[in-house]
Amino acid sequence: MKALETIGLRALRSFDPETAHGLALKALNTGLGPKTGPVTSARLQTMLAGLTLPNPIGLAAGFDKNATALHALSQTGFGFLEVGAATPRPQPGNPKPRLFRLTEDQAAINRFGFNNDGMDAIAERLARRPSGVIGLNLGANKDSDDRAADFAKVVARCGEHIDFATVNVSSPNTEKLRDLQGKAALSALLAGVMDANAALAKPIPIFLKIAPDLTATDLEDVASVANRSGISAVIATNTTLDRSGLRSSHRDETGGLSGQPLFEKSTRILARLHRMTDLPLIGVGGVSNAAQAYEKIRAGAAAVQLYTALVYGGISLASEIASGLDALLERDGFASVADATGTGTTDWIGAA
Repeated sequence: MKALETIGLRALRSFDPETAHGLALKALNTGLGPKTGPVTSARLQTMLAGLTLPNPIGLAAGFDKNATALHALSQTGFGFLEVGAATPRPQPGNPKPRLFRLTEDQAAINRFGFNNDGMDAIAERLARRPSGVIGLNLGANKDSDDRAADFAKVVARCGEHIDFATVNVSSPNTEKLRDLQGKAALSALLAGVMDANAALAKPIPIFLKIAPDLTATDLEDVASVANRSGISAVIATNTTLDRSGLRSSHRDETGGLSGQPLFEKSTRILARLHRMTDLPLIGVGGVSNAAQAYEKIRAGAAAVQLYTALVYGGISLASEIASGLDALLERDGFASVADATGTGTTDWIGAA
């Protein structure tokens, strides 16, 4: 299977990145992906915000924006999936080209702008979802008069079909969206989402996804709001606007940078946040192997997510990383992911 996957990845790289992404989803839906199901063990089984995960390796939002490949993805080894972002109304997103491979940097830059089929179409697909833990990333329409209200609308429409929802105010590709991370704006937005969630027949855990480009003061404000809001977890982090050290000819493209160059920056934010809150944290940014997933966990993550690494390593990475993480936990004498969480925080931010 790995040899075939390598050939497939080479073929996909002959297409522009967005076309290749669409072809990859079609290939999964035709049965070309792994069918092993989630890798699991007593060490890997993880509790996250009341959800039982077979392993802590998740698929980040953005890979399956419109929830079109859920059944195939549920068989690929991930412990949980996050789809979306979904907005109340369908929208095309930003003009193409809007996705760029930075091969020399093992990275990508995107400026999609929340292109998606809208919450009604996505809700219908989620209603036919497979078993397993599946969440939805929430977004706002670009032309909305009340972006904060958009997040609550998507929860109200889709909440009954998902296991968690993520408030995404950290995408850099919708103008002024990150302004909603300010203390007052974020408090009001989360209050609206929590009200909509409380109105569901069965309320779900609400997560918050933050940017890696926050100042120390900004991060303290976000942590303060998160601690008081009633949310269940924080995802750290989304893509970055930083372009430090990039080699690719695409390095100056507008948009959010993901992949290997984000690993250290996002992990430092994660470790700092671990000191500021008792909420479970999900580490995202630059994870491409088991050692990096383990570093996120030791920095404070209860679980991790990946996406860009799949462009370079293929969908079988999910199983490889989960199996490798199990071996690392065993090597270091940890009986569970929870036992390892936060044990390496000082490696990233010191003892202060």
